[in-house]
Amino acid sequence: MSVPRYNKGRASRARGALRTSDHYHAFPRQDEFHRSRAKYRLFGGAAGPGKTKALLWEVIFQAMETPGCDTLLLRRTYPELESSLLAYFRRDVPRSFYRSYNESKHLVTWPNGSTTRFGYCRNENDVYQYQGAEFLFIGIDELTHFTLKQWQFLTSRNRCPVSLYEAGARAGKRVRACMAGATNPGNIGHAWVKALWVDHVPPPGFERPELYDPRDYDFIRARLDDNPIYANDAAYRRTLEALPEHLRRAFLEGDWNVFAGQYFDIFDVGRHTARPEEIRLEPWWPRWISIDWGFQHPSAVYWHSAAPTGVAAVFRPRGFPEEKGPPSKEGGYSDASCLDPSASAANAAAFARDDNPCRIVTYREFVQNGLSPRMLAQAIAERSGRENIREIYLSPDAFAHRTAEASIAEQLGDVLTANGLPRPAPADDDRVGGWQWMYQLLENDAWVITENCAKLIECLPLLVRDERYIEDIRKMDGDDPADAARYGLVSGARFAGLHDAVGSCRGTIYRAPAYCSSGVGAQHAAPLFGKTSHFVTGMPLDEQIARQVSATDPTSRAIHYQRLEAEARRQFRPQKFPRRR
Repeated sequence: MSVPRYNKGRASRARGALRTSDHYHAFPRQDEFHRSRAKYRLFGGAAGPGKTKALLWEVIFQAMETPGCDTLLLRRTYPELESSLLAYFRRDVPRSFYRSYNESKHLVTWPNGSTTRFGYCRNENDVYQYQGAEFLFIGIDELTHFTLKQWQFLTSRNRCPVSLYEAGARAGKRVRACMAGATNPGNIGHAWVKALWVDHVPPPGFERPELYDPRDYDFIRARLDDNPIYANDAAYRRTLEALPEHLRRAFLEGDWNVFAGQYFDIFDVGRHTARPEEIRLEPWWPRWISIDWGFQHPSAVYWHSAAPTGVAAVFRPRGFPEEKGPPSKEGGYSDASCLDPSASAANAAAFARDDNPCRIVTYREFVQNGLSPRMLAQAIAERSGRENIREIYLSPDAFAHRTAEASIAEQLGDVLTANGLPRPAPADDDRVGGWQWMYQLLENDAWVITENCAKLIECLPLLVRDERYIEDIRKMDGDDPADAARYGLVSGARFAGLHDAVGSCRGTIYRAPAYCSSGVGAQHAAPLFGKTSHFVTGMPLDEQIARQVSATDPTSRAIHYQRLEAEARRQFRPQKFPRRR
């Protein structure tokens, strides 16, 4: 049985000699992928450049070069494995190339004693079936279908056995372990794959980011034109051209900034962001803060402001004089650096043509992990300065989670109130309604994010839909900024007079907004009976009820108080133990 000869475009790592094969002719981009010496390679981008085929032949080359080694090829599910890697293997690899193939184990044995195993990891913990194994080469097709935790565990299985290392040393060659992936943009792993190979930064959730070395990660970008067969196929190109915009850019152009399954596919940096120095935040505009609490995961904090009717667009006109000093280092303008009344009138007149009745501006962020509740509260107070913060919204779980001392919300509140800030209130945690509301704001250009909120701007385009519940966003490492922003945009909508809109988005009924109609923001629109009241532990009940009552006449207030107290008693009523039968 003869040993196969290899592709003309590939350099043999053992001797640097070129070999050819009648069964595989690498295109220039495939050849670049085979030649790369990086420890971790990614062959990715558009649809059609021959990624899967290149990955299959790479594992064949690796197995043939090192006698007695074990290699592994993976897909996320077995149907995907059957329709891609196994289909290519049965169709393109001649029977004379390998010694045997075990159908039940999907294990190929090559003439030199090396093996290649075809596997899949449908569930998160399926990677542990490879615990204890040693694979000289691991190839993963459609890498973005895998999670960062799966990838990191598999890297621990990618090593050179001592026997192979010693045999290589005696033969005068270096045997080295490596991994490779092939993928299109999109799916659950898009964020961490893009971070490691495209942006060359450690992604959220990456253990020991100080050990990340970008030189280990080589990205070979491939497009449709890199495959001479599909490049001349006008019908296939027209098919890709006819796809929706985000799919067309991902599959035709290999654009990693937009992809299939992306939730906020409408988000555009040039359209929805602004430089901090372009924002004029008047001192009388309402401001509020939203917090997503975390310790191991980062705590994310955002500062928001609402521009009232008549000043809906808050961008400074080009050539507008730089008065009152520079912006604060945290982003936006402090109260001392706002425009004077005459300049403010000019600002309002310049933008009276804006179609949006109100606009929310997210103008500052603070994202950090490992902070205790009191340390986080002190950091928020320092960054808020003398700003008039109307409200602080905190993730509801912080009211239930307790340490030996008190709940997270109580510890935060003690420090915040000592610094003149309001005690946190539980944020609205309706995920589906919140994401829809954020999308609606972006669609109507009613939400502006300043460029100093870098984590939020980086996070939004990477969020993908949950396959099990398409209206929701799938949880992932690094989504804390989006959760914190959602708390602020939904719970703080009343400051911008947008409760009618968010109410219709969530299927609830709200009182007509008082903020936009008056233009001064003195009234807080509050929900009527159509919105279900909710209470949390760790916060005085009287204070929770007071926040939910907006009526001004005594009779109405008494009716609302009685109703809310009855709801609170029902919610906190002790549960009876079931009878024993």
